Parts: sequence; structure tokens; C-alpha cells
Amino acid sequence: MTDDDGDEGSDARPDGREATVADEGATGADGDAEGANANSDAGETDADGAAEEANVDVTAEGADVDRAAEEADFDGDTEEGDAGATDANVDTGDSSDDLTVDRFYDAVEEVERPVLTASRVARQTGRTQAAARDQLDALAADGSLERVDVEADPVVYYPATWGDLAARERVVMFPTRRQVVVDQPTQYTRAMLAEFAHLVDSTGTEPGTRGYLYEIRQEDVWAAPFEELSELIARMRSVLPRRSPHLEEWVENQWKRARQFRLRTHEDGYVVLEADREELMGNVARQKLDATVLQADLSETESWVNDEEIGRVKRVLYEAGYPVVDERDLESGEPLDVTLTVDLRAYQADWRDRFMEQRAGVFVSPPGSGKTVAAIAVLAAVGGESLILVPSRELAGQWTEELLRFTDLDESQIGEYHGGRKEVRPVTIATYQTAGMDRHRSLFDSREWGLVVTDEAHHIPAPVFRRAADLQSKHRLGLSATPIREDDNEEEIFTLIGPPIGTDWSALFEAGFVQEPEVEIRYVPWRDDDARNEWAAADGRERHMAAARNPAKADEVRGLRDRHADAKALVFVDYLDQGERLSAELGVPFVSGETPHHVRQRLFEEFRQGQRRTLVVSRIADEGIDLPSAGLAVVASGLGGSRRQGAQRAGRTMRPTGAALVYVLATRGTSEEDFAQRRMNHLAEKGIRVNERTVE
Repeated sequence: MTDDDGDEGSDARPDGREATVADEGATGADGDAEGANANSDAGETDADGAAEEANVDVTAEGADVDRAAEEADFDGDTEEGDAGATDANVDTGDSSDDLTVDRFYDAVEEVERPVLTASRVARQTGRTQAAARDQLDALAADGSLERVDVEADPVVYYPATWGDLAARERVVMFPTRRQVVVDQPTQYTRAMLAEFAHLVDSTGTEPGTRGYLYEIRQEDVWAAPFEELSELIARMRSVLPRRSPHLEEWVENQWKRARQFRLRTHEDGYVVLEADREELMGNVARQKLDATVLQADLSETESWVNDEEIGRVKRVLYEAGYPVVDERDLESGEPLDVTLTVDLRAYQADWRDRFMEQRAGVFVSPPGSGKTVAAIAVLAAVGGESLILVPSRELAGQWTEELLRFTDLDESQIGEYHGGRKEVRPVTIATYQTAGMDRHRSLFDSREWGLVVTDEAHHIPAPVFRRAADLQSKHRLGLSATPIREDDNEEEIFTLIGPPIGTDWSALFEAGFVQEPEVEIRYVPWRDDDARNEWAAADGRERHMAAARNPAKADEVRGLRDRHADAKALVFVDYLDQGERLSAELGVPFVSGETPHHVRQRLFEEFRQGQRRTLVVSRIADEGIDLPSAGLAVVASGLGGSRRQGAQRAGRTMRPTGAALVYVLATRGTSEEDFAQRRMNHLAEKGIRVNERTVE
């Protein structure tokens, strides 16, 4: 049940959909990773897409070294007999470089053996055998390596601490499948990959046990945040373990593919669709778009487009694999003189400038990074009357406060349009629910808006999507920390609003602009046999609901609340009965869609001011509610909901200062375990560390 704002008034229904499970490439419990055969000829290419397994047994700590040496195939190496061949086939120009422990580890992995001779290290590292032996002895002397003389065999070396080898990051690429597997990825690697690859599966972060599987899709290349292809290729080379002509050629083709159709404004004022080649226009555009869209052929590569069908042109060609570059002259609306009264951070100014060049786009960045302020800067730069679409009236009120705080606009220039108020002014803030109704169509038609801002842009589907298709002549700005849609039509956001614009999350964390949250999945056992038996007897959705409502979670919430007594806490639930039960047990208010609007406002304000330290909240607080000082979030249920939801709830703690803690509770041995891991994928992809712990 919703009011005119679209506020939720009943317990949300998890969709229970399964995320894609990768059946290839994910690393197993022993830390194995598929990789290219280190002994392959240097000229071997990626064409077959196959890679032999590089099985480094990192569990051999304390194993009998004599037996390891006997089992290792040294290819007849001896300190004396192989020396001449070694010295004759290495580039002695690098022999003076110091041999590091990391380079020794690389050699261990490359040759797939736990122990190495000096001659083998010499061949792998491009130095003389004498230099390798001296430097290995030096590493053994300082305790970094172990050195053992084996009877009837040469001296062998192995890592002093096998765990160091187990915990190292490994990046393995499969060019023909366009996949990358990373075992123990660093925050830097995750952030770099996120700019051109999609995280398919992230099953955990315990050292040596799990890996991250990325896939490079065509839409990832289309949306990559780079001005030039050379910048994208350079980023790929900076993080992938080796160059792949096959993969780079495919990326180049996708990059060019995304720039072969353009929309432009003719000097006489109408819109023209232009293709790079005659066959593209004839075999793609004119085959897929009928006469109601392409009204007349102007040349072999140009067609006159119906102004009212711009959104359809973009969607259809995107689905055909050809994103459209929009170079039309957009409307500016009635002039509006706005002065920004706050200094922008460097990245916010960059967002604004990039938007003004593109005139359409989506700011993608974590909560707390200042997307709203950057959007207000865009509003001032456009200088035209503006429409702002938001998911709730609470957020409409917050936009009004921010506009008054950060600009010289006065209250008479700002209007709100929702269930409580109906004001159309130079800057109008409307809720999606109201704006999506046909009877409020005048909201869109009454003024020639120069800018349309779509806050929480992942909400724009449904009726508002049809409105968005009608607003293609405007400057269009979306805001979202997590532009993910559950119907897998994320491209709708970027085709109808604009391409993503944003800063790498980890860069904001490292610069101190946003506090990186500490995220931990906690696997909770059943409190008693009755609850477990109820779950076991249920099927499907009922079973999932039973796991979500596990009574033991109440004990865990109470324990976490006591452990972090100084932090203001939000406890998220998806079910009304669970929220009411936790509210009673903790002695704190429960805020849901059924809570009267004025009560909601009062409770949130008391929380912001520190008068209340804990609130139990339903999905009403997932987004669009400014809770700047929440230091602790406990997700008690909701793991079967949207992929976006986990990131939104974690995002409630992302702010410029202070510790940020997020605990995700999942009932042990149930579908919630898998859901918890999958729902945290988006955070892991953005460079946020996600830990796991089993509650005893």
C-alpha cells in the first residue's frame, strides 16, 4: 500500500531471484587459480583460450623438504652441469638487480613447484646463476627464505613463511572468455577492475580460499569512464597480468561500435540520426525503426527523426549493440539566475564540468560523497528552470533545505509537488509516484525545463520511464550510488538519462572524503530446535522468510548494539512482524511505511540530532533519507531482496568522518548465506572489504 509519495506501507517481498553463478574460473579452497602455463613458449598466443592449472601447494608448511626435492622434476639441473646453459641463455643485463622475495614467489608460481634451485631462479628472473645463488643466500640469511642442502641434489630454496605465498594476490586472465579471476584482490585491484569489468561472483575474502570472478562485457566498455580508447587500454594494462592482443582488439572494436550512431540538431531545428556507414543505417537503423520514428531519409547515412521518439531510438539501437552519441542542442528552459554559495571539492567540480560537456549523465558515487551538492552546481551552471524527481516527500524536503543552504535561491523560487503540496515554481521537486500519474502530466508540460534531475536514478523505471522518454530534449542528470535494476535493464538508466559520471570509490576513501565502512557478514545459528524445524518443514519463499526471521538474530542485534554502545544504530528489517518484535525487545521505535508521515519526520530528526540512539527501520530508510551520523548498521533481514539493497543499507554509514560499521546477519546453513555473499558483490566491486564470521 502506498500513499501519493510512493512510500511503502507493507512488508517488502524479496524476489528470491538467483544471481548468475560462474561455473568457470573461480578459485577453490586450496587457493588454486587457472593460469597460463609458465613454461609455454614466449610466442604462444591466447587464441585457444585454454590455460593449464597452476597448482601451488601452499599448505606444505613443515613438509619434508628432502621428499619435496625428490618429487620435483628439476629437468636435470645441477649447480655445475646446467650452469653453462643457464649463463648462455639469460639476459645478464638484469643480473645486478636485487632479487626480492616477491620475485621469488612469482618464480614459484610460474614453475609450479614449491622449492627451487638457484639455476631455475636464474632462468625465471633473467640473471646469472652465480648472481641468483648469491642473492638467494642473502634472502636465506635474513630469514625470508629457507635454504636446504639435499643429499645427491643441488641446494634448494623455499619460502620461510608459506602463508605469505598463500595470501598473495593472483590475477589470472582468460582473454577469449573475457574473464578475469583474482585471488585475494587488493582494494586497488578491485577499484581498477570496476572501471571496465563487471563483478560476476565474489564468494568471500578468507585468505587463500576464494576468488573474485570478473567479466568484461560490451556494455562495460561502452560505459567506461574514459575520454580516449588509449586511456582505457592503459588502465587495463595497469591491472591485468599480461597484454592480450586478442582482448585489446575486442575492446577497441566495442569502443568504436559505441560511437557509430549520432543524434544531432539540423540547422533548421529538426533532429537527425547519422550513421558512420551506409550499411549501418540501412541494415540496422532502418530495419529496426519504422516510419513513425525515422520520418524521412535525408541521405544514405542520415534520417530525419521524430522528436517524440528520441528515447525509442536510443533504446532500440542500444539493444542492437549500438549506443547512440547524443550531440543535439538541448533546451535551456526559462533563464534562472542561481549562484552557488559553497566551494566544490575537486572531484565535484570535475563531475559538473564533465556533465556540462556531455549535457546528460548519471553521477555514480557512494553516499556521503556530495552528489546533491554537485547536482546543485550543475543546476547553477545550466542556468535554467529545473525539475527534480525524488522517491519520497522526505527527500523532497531535504532537497529544499540543501538548495536554500547552498545557493542564493529563496523559498518563493522553490516548490514541492507531492501528496502534501502541489507547487510548480522555477525549481520544482516532485516525487516519482506523483509525477508518474497521468493526471499530473501538466507538471512536465507547464514549463520548458532546462534541467531534469533524477535522484536515486535506479527508481526511474515504471511510469516515470515513459515520462523520461518524453524529456529527451532536456539536460538530464541522474544521481545514484548503485545504478542496479532488478529487471536487468540497467541500460535503460544510461540510455534515457545519460552515461555514468563518477569517481572511483576507493579514491574517495583514500582521500578521506568518505569513510570506508567495515562490512562483516555474520552467520547466525538457530536459537532452538523449534525455529529450525519450522524452517525445515517450509518450502520456497516460506522457508526463506523463516530464515530471515530467525529469533536468534534478536540476540545478535542486542549483542552488537551493546558492543558498540556509543554509535548511533540503524537496524534494517524487511518484515513488519520482525520489526515490531525487535522494537519491543530493544525498547526503540520501529519506522515503516505504516508510520504516519509526521511521526517519521520527528523520529528521523531526533535521530539526526542524537536524541535517539537506535531505530529499527524498514525499507523506508534504504535510500533518500539523510542520516549523516549513523555509525552502525545491522541488516537483520532483507538479503533476498534487490542486489542494490545491500549496498544502499551499507551506504547509510558512509560519511566523511567517524567509524562506519555494517553487520549483515544471515542464518547459517540456509539460502541467506548465499544471498549475503551475492548482495555484497556491489560493495566488493567498489573496493570495500567484506569480511565473514560464524557466530558460535
